[in-house]
Amino acid sequence: MAVFKKHDVAADMHGITEGVIWKQMLLFFFPILLGTFFQQLYNTVDAMVVGKFVGKQALAAVGGATGTLVNLIVGFFVGLSSGATVIISQYFGAREENGVSRTVHTAIAMGLGGGLILSIAGIIVSPAILRLMDTPEEVMTYATTYIRIYFAGMIPSLIYNIGSGILRAVGDSKRPLYFLICACLVNIVLDIVLVLYANMGVAGAALATIFSQAVSALLVILALLHATPALRLHWRKIRLHGDLLPRIIRIGLPAGLQSVMYSLSNLVIQSSINRFGTDMMATWTAYGKLDSFFWMIISAFGVTITTFVGQNFGAHKYDRMRKSIRTCLVMATVATLLVTGLLLTFGETLYRLFTDEEVVIQKGMQVLRLLAPFYCTYIGVEVFAGTVRGAGDSLIPMLMTLFGVCVLRVVWVTLIAPMKPDVTFMLLSYPITWSFTSILFIIYYFKGGWLERCERKAGYAHVDGRV
Repeated sequence: MAVFKKHDVAADMHGITEGVIWKQMLLFFFPILLGTFFQQLYNTVDAMVVGKFVGKQALAAVGGATGTLVNLIVGFFVGLSSGATVIISQYFGAREENGVSRTVHTAIAMGLGGGLILSIAGIIVSPAILRLMDTPEEVMTYATTYIRIYFAGMIPSLIYNIGSGILRAVGDSKRPLYFLICACLVNIVLDIVLVLYANMGVAGAALATIFSQAVSALLVILALLHATPALRLHWRKIRLHGDLLPRIIRIGLPAGLQSVMYSLSNLVIQSSINRFGTDMMATWTAYGKLDSFFWMIISAFGVTITTFVGQNFGAHKYDRMRKSIRTCLVMATVATLLVTGLLLTFGETLYRLFTDEEVVIQKGMQVLRLLAPFYCTYIGVEVFAGTVRGAGDSLIPMLMTLFGVCVLRVVWVTLIAPMKPDVTFMLLSYPITWSFTSILFIIYYFKGGWLERCERKAGYAHVDGRV
């Protein structure tokens, strides 16, 4: 077993297995949050520029018609590769340098191969899927143009996501943030140049996005090429290791399938939204940009607790792991209440960043007032799912999310909502499914025996399964 040199641990550990928990958690959380913000800013800037200077059809295409489809296809592979992130964090906590290195090269190989497959498949099948989603004809041309160009840039998109996941797995959440800030600035400049001055419309917005993603991918590759020995990327070593791939798939596949099922349920929602016309599509797109503030925050807490649990599980520091979970729950609750209040207070002003259409703004406020007060019901899902996934348990969380969020939401939209053909009644599926699934995760966390099972799979002697 190879171990880390002392200076490597001091440089990379960032206090995840030591120090004051709430301070170390905030130091790790904020770069992830800001990074998620800048990543979200890619599509948000696209939506703002085309919504203001091209029209509401382009706004509906860039967000509503294409966003869910992108999340469906890309989310599967990012979820799959998260298995590598969990394994790296556990190896790192256990100081197994060779295991970290082999997992890094396997993950990069997955990104290169998966990106190529997704590019080809996305360009070919996305127009057909857009039609299955009942995308209006007035939006179809814009949506097809944007989505095909977007999928052409899948390799850099996946490489950035995988590379940043590798860095975060060992406690480095700052450099992925810096890379995204650079890429976002490139995206903003190119949006202005290609859409406003070159009059390229949604094609210009899509090109701006993939060029900026290429920048972020290049930066993360350079970081790995010059990283400490355990993380250092060597081109000749990039390959799929047969002993690691099954472990990555075992942990990551449920997360990938969960992302797919989540996106499929959202596709059902989006298809129903599309039937209400372009105004409602534009409303849903603009709401999605405001709604993303909450999801950025809660997903950053999810990544944070997964990394904290993964490293402390690998280091056998169970008491610190439990304290990290409680700290994360408190922080996530405070942050959720804060963002809910801010959105409800300044929602109308924020909507005007995307559109000047009064009907879109007013409909958007109705949706915001309906859903934002229920954000707190999702906290348990994200924090407890990240907890058990960090220890290596991803199958049961996937099944609970599949049933609690996806199946129940589809049942509501397809069987119950048609009884009252109103968009507000249909959107009640969100708070209902968030609440139900959160209850499932709370029960599983306290009564599911997940820690003991993860210890057995990892070959650890059981110490204390109480959580």
